[in-house]
Amino acid sequence: MLIVRNSFVAKPGQASKLAAMFKDLGTAAQIPKYRVMTDVTGEFNRVFFEFEVASIAEFEQRLHEYSTNPIFREKMQGYTDLWITGSREILRVM
Repeated sequence: MLIVRNSFVAKPGQASKLAAMFKDLGTAAQIPKYRVMTDVTGEFNRVFFEFEVASIAEFEQRLHEYSTNPIFREKMQGYTDLWITGSREILRVM
């Protein structure tokens, strides 16, 4: 199993809005086993959106599905206006 963790540094005052957008997205797009988290001690305004996949192939399949899913596209409209930088980690669960 893999965990895909997307990390964003939100613009000042936008972290809560970005987190709410990810939470709504996870529910609307029926993303299984997702979590939205905000950082308590690290860099300010950091928001995490993570989910589980069985393999890299499943992750690639989901990326393709999300890019063509109208619900996903609608929920993510304007999200790039809310953050400054971001990164992705794919972690293997041992």
